[in-house]
Amino acid sequence: MANASRQAAWEFFGTELKRCREEAGITQAALGLRVFVSGGYIGQFEQAIRKPQLDVAQRIDETLKTGGLFERMCRKLINDRRYADYFAPVAELERLATKICEFAPTVVPGLLQTPAYARAVTVAANPFAAKEYVDETVGARLERAGILKDATRPEYWVVLHESVLRIPVGGPTAMAEQLERIATLARESTVLVMVVPYAVGACASMGGMLTLMEFEDAPPTAYTETSFSGELVDDPAVVKRAQRAYDLLRVAALSPEASLTLLESAAEDYRRCASTT
Repeated sequence: MANASRQAAWEFFGTELKRCREEAGITQAALGLRVFVSGGYIGQFEQAIRKPQLDVAQRIDETLKTGGLFERMCRKLINDRRYADYFAPVAELERLATKICEFAPTVVPGLLQTPAYARAVTVAANPFAAKEYVDETVGARLERAGILKDATRPEYWVVLHESVLRIPVGGPTAMAEQLERIATLARESTVLVMVVPYAVGACASMGGMLTLMEFEDAPPTAYTETSFSGELVDDPAVVKRAQRAYDLLRVAALSPEASLTLLESAAEDYRRCASTT
């Protein structure tokens, strides 16, 4: 679904929400109280500034007695074919998060990927895919990264295993550009980056990527991903365990200053390699 048509669809969602709410004689504040978000969030849903999570849409249906209307619209809108089914809700939640913490054991997180790196990763996972599919997938990934340019961007923490720096995805030039981009974002205080060095040995969450997200008016969530699946959870006990694992990763990692030095050194090594090939 193109960006413009998706936005128009969310605007329709907001218009219908306002219409149904007013017909029921319920204020934004009262509706927010019943569905466990602030009245301000309801106003932002109605203006299509923010997108509700699926469970919030379900509670809106229950409160306004709309027969599943908002759940159906929400499911349709978050079912973006540019993303795997299990990841589409995560892409929507990223836009709402006030804080995102990620751990990447082998691949640069999508929010930090350069076009060349994203293309190399996509082609490696889909060697027989048509160019249109690759272009669309890479475009979606770069579009997600737009949240880091917003004035209201989330606080963004990233812990990278040193493997991310050493696996030459896309070749030395692409890797140099990728690591230089991460270093630039770190210097600009857009992201706080830490690297877990090889010397640490075993560390928490070695099985796959981990993302923690916090929100202004909703409970935190945890998302874990392996090569072919992902799981988004908001069970408080599970999220607490994930947060503890992330704390252990931060303890094992180099300081932000030392991590930046390692990033810049690795980028320089790739630049030298590229110049000799």
